[in-house]
Amino acid sequence: MELMVLLNALVTRLLFVLHSLIGVWRVTAVKKDPKYWLLALLNLLLCLETGLTLKFKQGRGYKWFSPAIFLYLICIVPSLWLLEIHHGTQYCGNEPGAVQVNVSNQDFNQSRDSSHGSEGTDHHIIQTAKVFVNQLSTICETVWTLALHQTFLLLLVVGRWLLPIGVEITRDQLSQLLLMFVGTAADILEFASETLDIEDVRKNYTLINAILAVWTWSMLQFPLDLAVQHIGCKASTSARRIPSLLLCRYSAELWNIGVSLFIQDGPFFIVRSILMGHFRIFNQMLVFFTAKNILVVTLQLYRLAVITLDFRATVLQKSRKGEVCCCPCEPYEAHAHATGHQENEMKEFVAFPPKEESQDPSEDH
Repeated sequence: MELMVLLNALVTRLLFVLHSLIGVWRVTAVKKDPKYWLLALLNLLLCLETGLTLKFKQGRGYKWFSPAIFLYLICIVPSLWLLEIHHGTQYCGNEPGAVQVNVSNQDFNQSRDSSHGSEGTDHHIIQTAKVFVNQLSTICETVWTLALHQTFLLLLVVGRWLLPIGVEITRDQLSQLLLMFVGTAADILEFASETLDIEDVRKNYTLINAILAVWTWSMLQFPLDLAVQHIGCKASTSARRIPSLLLCRYSAELWNIGVSLFIQDGPFFIVRSILMGHFRIFNQMLVFFTAKNILVVTLQLYRLAVITLDFRATVLQKSRKGEVCCCPCEPYEAHAHATGHQENEMKEFVAFPPKEESQDPSEDH
């Protein structure tokens, strides 16, 4: 079992490194400047984290936070920024990439026919690899950038699945987290591709930087696992503080609401509203997703109101009954403590029964 844990930890981080190196290669090819290979040095942070995790945690994850996912974001996000900002990604000369794929297949067949009779298999493999790399370099830059975005988000979900989990998170919680990540990744990809593909946006570098900044901000939710975990609290301290008790009872729900309002749907709605209200940019998809963001924000606020009212009703009900409001996160422990106390009293009662009054026959008379 420990061997599988170490293998999953190493393979996942290797996939992160390879994908970030592909991003750096694309930046170097687009910019035509070898100095951008220095971005590959960011992967040293991921290598350092791998060594520390294997040494101190035996490859397992941490509570509430995934350093591997966070460092992967640091490695790949700068490359995606440079590819989006570069003017060559604004337009694509030959839009249908399938035409170039067909040409690549013809080149493969030609290279195979030319090398079949004269040279051996090794030379054929080398020639095929060269043709494949050359054809990859000729693919439209927008196709490359979109493919990197798509594989980046897919790798975040798959990588979080493959990474060994710690003792603080169960597999049921991990499955819930992965399902949430799939929906979140789809929304983020749609936001980036739909807004950056607008021609008027591509002409305004301030808008591009603002959209990429919001996109980067939305990615920060992936390293955190608070969406499926409750924050532990002590009954003695939470009984005196209502906000602490509310956070203790609804920590996962409150985190989901906060992510939607302040990290994802809220910022997305603000950006789309600015595009339509200030820059007068309108299209059918932009209006639809703006309405969708409004609906999600409204439902999250409604959910927050429901949680607050339910919590308030629970506190008032317990206060009227004169009960001590303990932390609902640990009902089993509180009940076990109370039950144990009652059992101890019962044992003492059985061990030391009350003395019966001595009855003297003379007293009866």
